Amino acid sequence: MSQARSPNCPECDGRLNAHGDETVCGECGLVVAEDRIDRGPEWRSFADDDTNPERTGAPLTRSRHDRGLSTEIGRSTRLKGRKRRQMARLRRQHNRARISSKRERNQVYAFTEIRRLVSRLSLPEQVRDHACSLVRSAQNEDLVRGRSLEGFAAASVYAACRVAGVSRTVDEVTDVARADANEQQAAYDALNRELGLPVGPIDPVEYIPRFASKLDVDASVERRARTFAEEARKAGITTGRNPSGVAAACLYTAARGTDCQLTQRETADVAGVTPVTLRNTYTDLQNQ
Repeated sequence: MSQARSPNCPECDGRLNAHGDETVCGECGLVVAEDRIDRGPEWRSFADDDTNPERTGAPLTRSRHDRGLSTEIGRSTRLKGRKRRQMARLRRQHNRARISSKRERNQVYAFTEIRRLVSRLSLPEQVRDHACSLVRSAQNEDLVRGRSLEGFAAASVYAACRVAGVSRTVDEVTDVARADANEQQAAYDALNRELGLPVGPIDPVEYIPRFASKLDVDASVERRARTFAEEARKAGITTGRNPSGVAAACLYTAARGTDCQLTQRETADVAGVTPVTLRNTYTDLQNQ
């Protein structure tokens, strides 16, 4: 149909603009055409399409110790007797052969823990893959020896969140991890010291949208809180302070001037800080 033969809108003769998968008139807003064809990679095998609709498998991923290249021997209810026992033995030996060393076994365990943490914290695949790469790099630098694999998994997830700019606090990761706070801190210190993670101070603005959603405040309160956070950063109030506590104090300060009734206790609980921490930052915000 085409946009090439008909560059103008059929209704108002206006100019057509392509936005994503839609062609829209810039004058009247008419959607002239839409193209929702998935142009991504196709993993299906068309060698024997009528009888074999199987796929060739998923693409490579860093979240598996073998990059997702290994195969699995499936199960069939049609096999009986000796053939079924033979396939069970082959499946068992195949699973053992997939992990050929203690190093790979540790990777399987750590990557499984990372995928669990990413799922519990609702994190994107980018964070999952980066966290797995950090564990692999830590093994190459011999940082895992004598330390907890669970701690490295939790520390890698937190470090990947810091690098990607995803707002997650240490306590949030620790709450769902199988490692305690000391194991996670020791692993994170080793990663940061030996691998030189490109992380900087956390901006309190990153926490404000999530805290505002949990407190169910209006968008106007969130916007005012962002303004307070920017002013606090310029005034140097955020230096040396817990960024989640600063974000909570900005939300509380913004809510004080509206009809939204927030208490210091509930705001501090959402941020995982004490009311005293929130109150100190709130006082500085009032005095600036």
